[in-house]
Amino acid sequence: MLDSILHLLPQTFRFLLAALPPDVQASVEEIRVRESRPLEISWGDRYTFVSERGEMVTQETKAYKPTRQDCLSLLEMLTNHSLYTFEEELRRGYITIAGGHRVGLAGRTVLDQGHVKQIRDVSSFNIRIAREIQGVGQEVLPQLFDPLLRSIHHTLIISPPQHGKTTLIRDLARLISRGEWGGSNVSTTGKKVGVVDERSELAACVKGVPRFDLGPRTDVMDGCPKAEGMMMMIRSLSPDILIVDEIGRPEDADAIHEAVHTGIRVVATAHGADYEDVRRRPVLKQLLEEGVFTRYVILHRRKGAQASYRILDCQGKALELYPVRKG
Repeated sequence: MLDSILHLLPQTFRFLLAALPPDVQASVEEIRVRESRPLEISWGDRYTFVSERGEMVTQETKAYKPTRQDCLSLLEMLTNHSLYTFEEELRRGYITIAGGHRVGLAGRTVLDQGHVKQIRDVSSFNIRIAREIQGVGQEVLPQLFDPLLRSIHHTLIISPPQHGKTTLIRDLARLISRGEWGGSNVSTTGKKVGVVDERSELAACVKGVPRFDLGPRTDVMDGCPKAEGMMMMIRSLSPDILIVDEIGRPEDADAIHEAVHTGIRVVATAHGADYEDVRRRPVLKQLLEEGVFTRYVILHRRKGAQASYRILDCQGKALELYPVRKG
């Protein structure tokens, strides 16, 4: 998967990363660039440093340490030599680049009336490589099917970061849009799906056109704040299913309530270790106590090449445990 991002990196990083073993290149998930500190990659559940020859090493003294010029060049290339056009994203601490790859940033912040105005002197980059893995939702989707309404349950997918939430809902959008529900007792057609992609990760849109396959009946609101995007979808595009990533703000809850009250089914994700962890967050606690969601999917930590879902009912009680493809 490195080949999808190498052309966006300065020559120094291209050389080092292209020298990695092919199996590692194919499974790299994160590239960590920190000025004057070891260059690091992660793949699967493993981490390693990268040497000046592109070798994987465990000792930081043998690792390549990016220079100030490396970091400046990387930021220039990631923003296509136009920092101004990424000003709002830089203020939030990340940018999303072509292909749906998300880059987290750290450095010296500039404040305006106590709020972050921008990040200056960027010295840390976390490049998360987006992956489209079709089929990861095939086992779980039949368990989210609501036979009474011939549609999907209102569903909240819960996991810590980098456990596959985005990969899963991307595939759910594709399957639902195509009508590939799975299960011998499920018989219905594809549904109209509305995706609000605030960080341009779900669809990897280029000029508004998705580059990932989200299905033939899916509309995407790209680069739009979640709550506002949901309301726009509800008012103008009449989706059967509304899909949104990483909810947690009061305005997100308001928009979800509006969707539910208009008969739209909602699939959302949230950060958390498990059901009880999410209940400690005030906004999500309210949604859970109101019974908005009737299915919960808990993504467990990966062990080797396996991952698992635990599916809960509307009361947070486990239904069954599923082994699934790595996502």
